[in-house]
Amino acid sequence: MILLRSTLYAGIFYPVSLLYVLLALMLVPVGRPAMMVIARAWGRFHRLCIKYLLGQKIRIEGEMPDGPFLYVFKHESMFETIELLCLFRQPAIVAKVELTKIPLWGRLAVVHGVIPVEREAGAKALRTMMQAATTVLKQGRPICLFAEGTRVPHGQSPPLQSGFAGLYKMLKSPVIPVALDSGRLSPRNSFLKRPGTITFRVGDMIPAGLPREEAEARVHAAINVLNVENGNYSCVRPKSGAASS
Repeated sequence: MILLRSTLYAGIFYPVSLLYVLLALMLVPVGRPAMMVIARAWGRFHRLCIKYLLGQKIRIEGEMPDGPFLYVFKHESMFETIELLCLFRQPAIVAKVELTKIPLWGRLAVVHGVIPVEREAGAKALRTMMQAATTVLKQGRPICLFAEGTRVPHGQSPPLQSGFAGLYKMLKSPVIPVALDSGRLSPRNSFLKRPGTITFRVGDMIPAGLPREEAEARVHAAINVLNVENGNYSCVRPKSGAASS
């Protein structure tokens, strides 16, 4: 049954996603507002696919205010990169610059407002990234960061990449850490996806201005709290604009 569900998901989600990409490319001249609409519609389509094809539900514990905050998410699967489009109205996702160079999709990501980051960037590139992030916060939009730098298998807790400390120091913004356990059901680089409930757990807001070591330690602990928990959760309606499926 897991193989059948996963095959149906791949056979429906990816071809239809291509149609969303082609539609978005046609609307590039309209600019970011059109990209936001298409991206959110794509995110909702993904929710329907994981719910009805994979048998996956979403539970959100805590509140995620849709405002000018720096969010740090645990990163275990492709799932959360798409789900962010539903959790927030206009999220600005910090992503590797290589992703913006992917044919077709990369152009759309730039128009949508992805903040590209170069891990080996020089001072000029870093300043450009910081200017983009500052502009996003002034617009009242949340910045979403996967501070581990890449998807990690469920249960692992690598150290945060240095980019978090730089953003935290320069933006002087409160941080909201969010743990999740998507890797239990949709592991990275795996075709098979299992039914069950994916949990988001929102940690306590971390104030701006803390020493780097303390801020990193608090974020690291908060995004990894689900690594050692294996509870069975029922689906509940989340708060503050988030939704469950």
